[in-house]
Amino acid sequence: MTGIIFGSSMGNTEEAANLIASNLGIDNVLNVADTDAKTINSFDKLIIGSSTWGSGDLQDDWDSFDFDSLDVSGKTVALFGLGDSSSYGDTYCDAMGIIYDKLTQKGANIIGQVSTDGYSFDESRSVKDGKFVGLALDADNESDQTEERIKKWTESIKSQIL
Repeated sequence: MTGIIFGSSMGNTEEAANLIASNLGIDNVLNVADTDAKTINSFDKLIIGSSTWGSGDLQDDWDSFDFDSLDVSGKTVALFGLGDSSSYGDTYCDAMGIIYDKLTQKGANIIGQVSTDGYSFDESRSVKDGKFVGLALDADNESDQTEERIKKWTESIKSQIL
């Protein structure tokens, strides 16, 4: 069973989570503010999303989350993140990179890497080996591309995440 867990302060990440869920036919969409590690650990596969705040920080609910209690060893996990590529182009989607680091240290199998082609930003902790570690979205400056990027990404991960 696959769960989508998101952290959202302004609603954009929640909106993206729901669109991803709709594309994949997933009913389990949870706000990290309203859940705990035990619930997250109950899923076989995960899609995890966060917005980036300030100078590359995790969204508040993820920032206070107890990552030490997560058991993701060997689990398939896809990541998505939201950022502002114009105003914060030097920390674009850094939260996704922070979560990636935390989950890979715990043995998660991260899928769904995305090419940086077509994105405008300066730097990002979420870029490893020339690709984003998951789906990067910008609801502030590139909202016209959100639906198409989600559609393309969900198609690419469907066979591994469902």
